[in-house]
Amino acid sequence: MRADEAVPATMQAMVIDAFGGPERLVVREVPVPQIGDDEVLVRVDTAGVGVWDAKARSGAWADGHEHFPMILGAEGSGTIAELGNAVQGLSLGDAVYGYAYGDTKGGFYAEYVALAAAHVAPFPASLDFREAGAVPVTGLTALAGIDDALALRPGQTVLIHGASGGVGTLAVQFAKHRGARVLATGKGRDAREFLRGLHVDEAIDTEHDDVLAAARRFAPGGVDALLALAGGPELERAIAALRDGATIAHPNGVDVPNVGAIAFDGVPNPAAFARLSATIDAGPIDVPVAATYGLVSADEAHRRLERGHVLGKIILVVDATEDVVEKVA
Repeated sequence: MRADEAVPATMQAMVIDAFGGPERLVVREVPVPQIGDDEVLVRVDTAGVGVWDAKARSGAWADGHEHFPMILGAEGSGTIAELGNAVQGLSLGDAVYGYAYGDTKGGFYAEYVALAAAHVAPFPASLDFREAGAVPVTGLTALAGIDDALALRPGQTVLIHGASGGVGTLAVQFAKHRGARVLATGKGRDAREFLRGLHVDEAIDTEHDDVLAAARRFAPGGVDALLALAGGPELERAIAALRDGATIAHPNGVDVPNVGAIAFDGVPNPAAFARLSATIDAGPIDVPVAATYGLVSADEAHRRLERGHVLGKIILVVDATEDVVEKVA
């Protein structure tokens, strides 16, 4: 079933024809993907830009089954333009967010994306399209860490290391909403001030502050839980601040020197999206957007991502008239 507005035969997309650097991202006119019975076609408004996209572009996560041209973009938002015959619970024109990583018909760096219906959901009423496009991967990952891996309870203390990126900015807020006391780390004084703006209980600049000393002041008896979103020597200092029996969790891909650490991923499914939307709407939850690029400037967005020190999330907007607007914390 298609919406009244005609879906074109072709669309503009940012594609790669081979693995490599940001220069591999080029504009191409490609066919609009066809959907199966259990899929939906989404007219894209906003695509999130994450390190997973850069890994996919570079070939770091290649498994030999990739097909080119490849359309990147693991997450985003838009409106449903077409429904598969077996899809239930969604309607044409619904404002949705979705998770495209692993779907074989391409990602959100395009005017349209085809997704499994289970990987799409109406986005939280408290968000707009820009914010909603930034949270599917980061939000599901953050909530899986806070609720499933760490199972935080009211009154517990948690150290969230590497908290100023897309996952961390949501994780600190979810932890606060679960009643935990949050110590968050970021690199640089601007990251520390940025995290304070998210109402953490204490923020640490890992370039200038002693993480272990700060954590011992924060929780003299030892911190109850650690969410590791970044590695490096400061992570070892953070681990040293934990009490005996503390829980350590990290997303897959973060190297944690502790055999008892729990590795996890955010997994898209209707129940996970419902929990994410309910948590955000119960907020308020701030979705910090660090920079906004037009779709055709995806290569520049990747260059900005790879320069590092992004406070929040980078997004691509399909109909953006300005090339980039970056917020400074």
